[in-house]
Amino acid sequence: MHVLGVNALFHDPAAALITDGRVVAAAEEERFSRRKHGKRPVPFSAWELPEQAARWCLEHAGLTPSDLDAVAYSYDPALARPADRMGLDDPWDHLRQEYARRAPAFLAEALPGLDPAKVRFVPHHVAHAASAGPVSPYPDCAVLVLDGRGECGSHLAGRYTNRELTVLGAQELPDSLGLFYEDLTQHLGFLRSSDEFKVMALASYGTPRFAGRLREYVRADDRGGFRARPVPWADLVPPRPAGGAWHQDHADLAASAQLCLEETVLALARWLREHTGEDALTMAGGVALNCVANTRLWRESGFRHIWVQPAAGDAGTALGAAAHVAGRKDTLEPMPTAALGRGWSDSELRDRLERAAVPYEEPADVAETAAEALAADGIVAWFQGRAEYGPRALGHRSLLAHPGRAENVERLNAVKGREEFRPVAPMVLAERAAELFDGPLPSPHMLFVHDVAADWRARVPAVVHVDGTARIQTVDRAEEPLVARMIDAFERRTGLPVVVNTSLNTAGRPMVDDPRDALECFGSAPVDLLVLGPFAIRRGRAYA
Repeated sequence: MHVLGVNALFHDPAAALITDGRVVAAAEEERFSRRKHGKRPVPFSAWELPEQAARWCLEHAGLTPSDLDAVAYSYDPALARPADRMGLDDPWDHLRQEYARRAPAFLAEALPGLDPAKVRFVPHHVAHAASAGPVSPYPDCAVLVLDGRGECGSHLAGRYTNRELTVLGAQELPDSLGLFYEDLTQHLGFLRSSDEFKVMALASYGTPRFAGRLREYVRADDRGGFRARPVPWADLVPPRPAGGAWHQDHADLAASAQLCLEETVLALARWLREHTGEDALTMAGGVALNCVANTRLWRESGFRHIWVQPAAGDAGTALGAAAHVAGRKDTLEPMPTAALGRGWSDSELRDRLERAAVPYEEPADVAETAAEALAADGIVAWFQGRAEYGPRALGHRSLLAHPGRAENVERLNAVKGREEFRPVAPMVLAERAAELFDGPLPSPHMLFVHDVAADWRARVPAVVHVDGTARIQTVDRAEEPLVARMIDAFERRTGLPVVVNTSLNTAGRPMVDDPRDALECFGSAPVDLLVLGPFAIRRGRAYA
């Protein structure tokens, strides 16, 4: 059975393919179109589909649209209500609903040969839930979904038993933790539905002195739900102009909102633990990308295991919608990896380099070549294998640097053109992680924060955030042998079993996806070495 999942209505359009219960491919449209998040989440863009991502998923599997048994669309317009009846100020939402109703015809036009009768509407939060529970390592688990909005809610709490969902609770709009955080993002001068992670980073620089006021608007109830109403942010702190300097009041407001979010999510998780008795919690929805809150759940919720969908935002609903429909006919296998996007053979990469007329070399081992450049304090662009699904660079489309140089944080932020308060992350071998970091291990998808051991903070200052934490990625030798060899080679040269890892892109641009993207990024940013598959391109030779 072949099921194509599609997310299109709000933001982060994406497509995913499940064949006979196995996740075959998943990709976000932004990686093809080169538009960050694919599009803005406004009603006027709701007709846009992830056409390129969907076509690639089918091509990768050798399928045509007529081969599909179903297309799962991660929104059900039959469940929606008029925006004003849900307490939302969204006067054009009716246009969004109309586009959703017409999705089968739009999909049939975008994918010639598809029978529109094969399109299945999947409730948005069910799609989020199915992107977590049934494709996680835990067939029996609790599931928690929190985001901005779906058809008429912003939350789902439930449990999977043998990968079958039972819904235990849901929060109706207008109460929404996701919209609460989005509103603050906009108030602080960042782009809403895009830059919420910047608010989380800024919060580390503040103290939660406004938390008491915010709890009047955001708090959990005792029934597994919560209240989260619009906050008069300007009564607390004046808005920050986009691109303007941030001040301590802004950081304190961010810290206060972050604390309220954590408290509410923790209460929801504890309620779910009490009502399910499960040991494992799986999570999805945009709020599940808040790795600070995730770590607090790991420490305090009572769950022994927490698994977060690597593409927890709306892009992940493409996978979840497909999983929900496919799971009715096939036994689903756990998601094998986050590297579900496009990849190129060595011969294809060589051909791209030859066509670009770029001088390159083919070293005996690019892991050693990269480690040598890193040890000499060079910045390395690392392009290997299939692209990651989700917002985190996990050693396939990464920028790497030396963690022992504190100035490399500022240097990388300058390379990427982003705010100075943004942290960078460490990649560490899984078997070494506990020596340096305290937190949930393993942590292969960079979705938790860890306390950095006191005796390591001065040794790897570039990866230590202002609050003494780091958002780590653990590397399993069996799953990522090339990355592991590179880290080994770096440690032989420096004594440090860690390298800095951040996404291979510049501010406002999606992560690079194909070789052309990598070459363009290398050409426009002060990067010393590009490792493209087995090939190495050096700055001085390529741009002499």
